[in-house]
Amino acid sequence: MAARATFQSIKSVVPLLDRILVQRFKPETKTTSGILLPTSVTKNPLPEATVIAVGPGARDKDGKLLPMGVQAGDRVLLPGWGGNSIKLGDEEYFLFKDSEVLAKIKE
Repeated sequence: MAARATFQSIKSVVPLLDRILVQRFKPETKTTSGILLPTSVTKNPLPEATVIAVGPGARDKDGKLLPMGVQAGDRVLLPGWGGNSIKLGDEEYFLFKDSEVLAKIKE
């Protein structure tokens, strides 16, 4: 279930602890040759996303701050499902824990 957006910009959402805010890449609805793809092919979320914002990190049992594995602007690989969705207009964003990120994509 998506959270109700009561803010004007996604930049006003600041993740807490070890959470990250991401925007998944949208699946292509048309091939390069112009063929339209059916919604059954494009309804599954893509595993790639761009990190919009990160929290400060979680604390270990001794109270030391554990660093985050990603930073804003990184491209990451996520599980196919999960995360908490936030809708702002037509755009959808997700909150994941840092530990749920499968990989960082380097170009």
